[in-house]
Formats: sequence, structure tokens, C-alpha cells
Amino acid sequence: LITYLWFREFGTFFMVNFNGTIISEDTSFFNHRNRGFRFGDALYETLRIVNGKIYFIEDHYFTLMASIRIVRMEIPMDFTLEFFESEILKTVEANSLSNATAEVKFTVFRSEGGHYEPKTNNIDYVVEACPIDSNFFIIDKKNYEVELFKDYFVNGDMLSNLEITNKTINVIAAVFAKENNYSDCLLLNHDKKVVSAINGNLFLIKDNLIKTPPLNDGCLNAVLRKKMIEIIEKHPDYDIVEESISPFELQKADELFIGNINRGIQPITKYRKKEFEMNVAQNLVGKLNAKARLG
Repeated sequence: LITYLWFREFGTFFMVNFNGTIISEDTSFFNHRNRGFRFGDALYETLRIVNGKIYFIEDHYFTLMASIRIVRMEIPMDFTLEFFESEILKTVEANSLSNATAEVKFTVFRSEGGHYEPKTNNIDYVVEACPIDSNFFIIDKKNYEVELFKDYFVNGDMLSNLEITNKTINVIAAVFAKENNYSDCLLLNHDKKVVSAINGNLFLIKDNLIKTPPLNDGCLNAVLRKKMIEIIEKHPDYDIVEESISPFELQKADELFIGNINRGIQPITKYRKKEFEMNVAQNLVGKLNAKARLG
């Protein structure tokens, strides 16, 4: 992002929130024993905040709390919604972003100690904030070509629904995409069903029907996915179903788009020989902006 790159070019350090203390990001605040580093024993939520308003904060909070319970970390008694919000706003203010648009990442990890069996289930946390350019979700109309990534597969289980820091498949797929000049790749599960893109949840449009993969196929249970489903369910012109998507359906689709909390809606313009429109995506982005503003 342009603003983020400007900060980096001029050597400005962001401030991060480590367990409630604001420190410079160039400070060493954990070491090689960190369980997120050693075992991928960490979870995160990415949020969007505009002029001090955190979009969909309750959804993000309860998603994170549910994820913490699933991986059997301990939720501190004071880790309330109000605490979650205050720690985010503290970090945003420390980076002079209270009157700007920012991406916030809230990461929790089990406190250090132990091997596969941890010494404790207590958690530490880090909150980061960096500027992004647009106050609104905007359709990016640039070419966005995708391909299937078939070297490794996503597991169709509950852990795949969580934002866990172990994103090896996504990383390798992103390298593959760059090597082959693709904008993104579509990930498959072991049943050869399309699960998601590297960078977000997948939505397929054919006529007035919109499909998105179900959670038991292994897609991310992301807040933006939930909000898009809510929007489409109330839309008079479209129906939505959570059903498996086969690779054969992709070239028959009228449109494909990816949803994530930072971009909002990213239309896919090409898959193999098929080029796609983005009429539905453009129709839905305004409704997404309205829903975000209303909370």
C-alpha cells in the first residue's frame, strides 16, 4: 500500500502493542522460544478501522474468542469486548492513525514454554496497525488472473476455518503465483474441491445464484465471508448457497470474486481461457460499504 511503503521508504517505525505496552516495532519483545514461531501456536484477526470506527468489531471479537477456545488456550477474565476494543484503539492512536484508515492485526499466542505439550495455556498478544489508502471498499478493476494450486491441499476440518499463523500452503501457493505471473491461486482440498483463494474467500456467480464453499470444505470462517452471506441473503436479485465448488464449474461461471476484510471484494478477471465480468461485484460493494458504516 502506498502509505505503508512511504513509511518504510523514510525509515519510520510503527508502534506495536505487546501485552498492553506500546513499543517500537524495532524492539525485541520476544525470542526464539515464542510458540508462534516454533509451532505456529498462534491465532490472529485482521480488522479494518476508519476514523476510529472498527468495522464489525463484535464479529471479530467473538470469532477470535471462539478460535482461542478451539485450540484450548485460556481466555483471561479481563479479555472482554471492551478490552479488545481499547487495546486496538490504543495501538491506532500510538501510530497517529485515529483519523485515518488502518489495517489492524491482533495476534494471540500461547505463552512460551514446553514442546508440543505447552507449559501453560495462558496467552500473550501483539496488536499492529498500519495505514491503508481508502476509507471505502473499492472495486479494483485491474487484471486479476488466477490458477489452481495443486501441489498441496487444504484439510477439510475445523482448524482450516481458523486464522492460524501456520499458512505454509498459502505461502507456497503465493510463490507459485508470482513465478507464473498470476495474481492469485485457488486452493483445493483433498476431495479436489475449490476451497478459497490465497488471499480470501471465494464466491462464484452463475445467473442469479451465488455459491461459496461451506466451512466443512476447509475455507476460512472469516468475518467478511459472514457479512457477504448476510448481504446476499437480503438481496432481491440473488440467492446464495454454501456448497462445494468443483474446478469444472469455474469456467462456466459468469463471475468470480474474492472477499477479504482489507480489499472487500476483489473480482477475478481471468481463469485459464475464461474472462469474467464484474457486474455483481460492483453491485455488492456499495451494500458492503453501507453495512460496514452501520456496524
